[in-house]
Amino acid sequence: MKVYMKPVKMVAWFTENGVPTPVRFQMKEDDKEFLTIKVGNISERKEEKLAGNRMLIYRCQSEIEGTEKVYELKYEIGTCKWYLYKI
Repeated sequence: MKVYMKPVKMVAWFTENGVPTPVRFQMKEDDKEFLTIKVGNISERKEEKLAGNRMLIYRCQSEIEGTEKVYELKYEIGTCKWYLYKI
């Protein structure tokens, strides 16, 4: 997997306890328009601290441009920002 740490636009739903679950996201290609990806399967969710910032990491699998790919999304709890971490 290659590390990107690229900001994405996310649609997510939250539990009553405030835990987010990603549904779909958009990322900007280098020279293209936005690419919308529906999160197909979430196989793992874990929490880590990076430089004092709490982050949730989701290992997901989706069909991207006709190919099944495994990738990781990060949610920065303090700033409520989503990132495409690895693909």
